[in-house]
Amino acid sequence: MKRKRIAGVCITLAAVVLAGTFAVSGNNTKDKNHVEIINVSYDPTREFYEAYNKIFSKYWKEETGQSVDVIQSHGGSGKQALEISNGLPADVATLALEYDIDAIRNAGLIDKGWIDEYPDDSAPYTSTIVFLVRKGNPKNIHDWDDLTKDGVGVITPNPKTSGGARWNYMAAWAYANEKYNGNETEMKAFIKKLYKNVLVLDSGARGATTSFVENGQGDVLIAWENEAFLSVRDNPDDYEIVTPGISILAQPSVAVVDENVKKHDNAEAAKAYLKYLYSDEAQELIAENYYRPVDQTILKKHADTFNLKVKLTTIKDFGGWDAVQKKHFADGGVFDEIYEE
Repeated sequence: MKRKRIAGVCITLAAVVLAGTFAVSGNNTKDKNHVEIINVSYDPTREFYEAYNKIFSKYWKEETGQSVDVIQSHGGSGKQALEISNGLPADVATLALEYDIDAIRNAGLIDKGWIDEYPDDSAPYTSTIVFLVRKGNPKNIHDWDDLTKDGVGVITPNPKTSGGARWNYMAAWAYANEKYNGNETEMKAFIKKLYKNVLVLDSGARGATTSFVENGQGDVLIAWENEAFLSVRDNPDDYEIVTPGISILAQPSVAVVDENVKKHDNAEAAKAYLKYLYSDEAQELIAENYYRPVDQTILKKHADTFNLKVKLTTIKDFGGWDAVQKKHFADGGVFDEIYEE
């Protein structure tokens, strides 16, 4: 088995360029016929937002007569939240989990009560956690137990920097919770054994996919469902998806960065950008990009795509993200306790 490594954490070139671009453009606040929105997002949303920006631009032009440009930044969700808190001029944050939005709120940039700004706890799409394996499933991986077997190389991102990685970890924790009837000593031992098999902890979900798909590392990638679908779509002869018996309802969160839109004078467009994610047109696009629409009618239309029978726990089952972050991912938490380089 190859030696583990933790991918280095640094400010991405894209973020640096983005900040510079913004400084030059000034968001065109004086041009009533044009507006810019900076969307700082997490790793696996690239393809979706590239498509969404086109339909939103058309909608906004028809509604207001304004043209709109959307500047994108992608990276590990926790790292993106830190960069916004440290000055990356996001107008909207579309991150992997509620906790990362709250981190920006705690920095004084997002108003209290953001989670009630939009329906479904300001989570316009959901996902879950699955396994991506090589075609034919040569290591016979079917559930979380199989990831702890000797000789199985696991790829998953670093939960210190990646929101997707935290969902991955908590999905495994949910399985262990049921398997061991809440006995945390045994649960920790299970998670420790799983992470002992992890070959690479990349800083974000897309980096982990690259390690598995492009670099050929590992036997199984723990992944967002939508990210796994993209890999199979692009490489149908090379990969397949395994859905574990228990997973978790992953709820990516969205919010307007209130202090920034005040400075940029684009609050109306930024709020509409997030609101339109709940439109029928956007919800269909969400499904086409393998996220689960929150509109249940549209979700059911795509029932053949998604495994709607898998048992899904929620983060609320473990006390919510504040409690989970403190217990598992803060310095000295359970992850630090069980993970050994």
